[in-house]
Amino acid sequence: MDKPFAITLDPGSSLANHTGSWRTFRPEYLDRLPPCNATCPAGENIQGWLFHAESGDYEAAWRSLTENNPLPAIMGRVCYHPCEGACNRQHVDSSVGINSIERFLGDEAIKRNWQFMKPATQSGKKVLVVGAGPSGLAAAYHLARLGHAVEIQEAGPYAGGMMRFGIPKYRLPREVIEAEVQRIVNLGVTLKLDAKVSSIEESMQAGKFDAAFLAVGAHIGKRAYIPAGTAAKMVDAISVLRSMEGEDKPMLGRRVVVYGGGNTAIDVARTVKRMGAEPIIVYRRTRDKAPAHDFEIEEALQEGVMVKWLSTIKQAEEGEITIEKMALDDKGFPQPTGEFETLAADSVVLALGQDVDLGLLEGVPGLEVKNGTVQVGPNMMTGHPGIFAGGDMVPSERTVTVAVGHGKKAARHIDAWLKGTTYAPPPKHELAGIEKLNTWYYSEAPHVVRPMLDILRRQSSFDEVVQGLDESNALFEARRCLSCGNCFECDNCYGVCPDNAVIKLGPGKRFKFNFDYCKGCGVCVAECPCGAIKMVAEEN
Repeated sequence: MDKPFAITLDPGSSLANHTGSWRTFRPEYLDRLPPCNATCPAGENIQGWLFHAESGDYEAAWRSLTENNPLPAIMGRVCYHPCEGACNRQHVDSSVGINSIERFLGDEAIKRNWQFMKPATQSGKKVLVVGAGPSGLAAAYHLARLGHAVEIQEAGPYAGGMMRFGIPKYRLPREVIEAEVQRIVNLGVTLKLDAKVSSIEESMQAGKFDAAFLAVGAHIGKRAYIPAGTAAKMVDAISVLRSMEGEDKPMLGRRVVVYGGGNTAIDVARTVKRMGAEPIIVYRRTRDKAPAHDFEIEEALQEGVMVKWLSTIKQAEEGEITIEKMALDDKGFPQPTGEFETLAADSVVLALGQDVDLGLLEGVPGLEVKNGTVQVGPNMMTGHPGIFAGGDMVPSERTVTVAVGHGKKAARHIDAWLKGTTYAPPPKHELAGIEKLNTWYYSEAPHVVRPMLDILRRQSSFDEVVQGLDESNALFEARRCLSCGNCFECDNCYGVCPDNAVIKLGPGKRFKFNFDYCKGCGVCVAECPCGAIKMVAEEN
């Protein structure tokens, strides 16, 4: 007797075992670009090193971080952390304290004397780096790791560039600079101090360098025309900050007027306050229009710095200045009012921006200078083959983080140029915006605020104002990361799939779909906390 028809079927051919044939869309795992990574000017893989930090493996976190940025202890103090401004966590409670964790890792590396790994082979090529500021140091670091012989020639007596001569000690202790510079030198980089480069072509020929990276900082203070008597004392802000590094401190008197509204103006005012002076900042616009970061303005006000908003200096004489009060017009621009005020002033410090000394470029064919900056191509190379530039020398935002990013980018292109190839950065993943996340899966965890030095010590000493996190706080802060756009193996997709079509591949290996059973219902996508799955149209 023949068996019933259903029993004679091959069990593997039954539609009941291949429900995936019903699909019109299928899920796919993917990696999206976290917004913190996307906005970091130094190109750090922030989410990558946070993953190690939140597991307590701080050395692995530091090594992941320094793949892109060799100065984490510095950056953890002076970076204005655009990554935190983009962090998706702010839509849950507040951004992850990425900058404070970076500082913790940098300080931990100094404390434990972690060192960079030297390259296994040398290329035989020599590169000259002009300037030992953040851009030059970053370029030297990356070039050395790529196997090139690197020599930094620095005009000043110390390394650090504008990090040392433009950022006061209360924001950036000098021992931190020394430690992170020394680690780069230990990698095999030659550092020559008091070695001003007057002609880049002559220096390259004399040292038989194959390429050069120009990273001269903006050390020249801009001037403004202010009618002044012969006895009026007027100095520029950068010279004041620079003189703080020597034994002879600036003699500015007790009543100091600082003219400008940028971070340098704030730094000078807070510096002279610590020297016992009574600083007053005069700025022609309102606080919300000041270039200085608002938290730095707030810290200055806490320390007793006075500010005259909507004011401009009209006349400077011995012992006093005359300011004119401004008023905003209907378009929000300050206009003179004809109302004047006299202020006692032993000196006036001009904090109106800085320029770069481009004298070393005179006579170099092919170089184009525009508005005080060197023009470079997408590969950071100037119009002269083999000469690259970055940092303050090129058109860009002038921050330590941007400069470090320039150094890394230039190093990669210099390496390619020396090899006769071109460097093509890998394509970026699509952005993991907040709309890709299910934030309700994450519990609220308040942001850890870095402790501050008390006001009295801030007013009378150059001790560091902003303190670091201890290990427990840094660990907690790292664990607040949402892992935007990248699977962290929470098992949600595995648990919610109605067809058991999600296969676990083991710790660190994530998952895959069994498409014989997946019906394309999209529940996994809807329930993925971090947006690491998407639905795509089924191919015919």
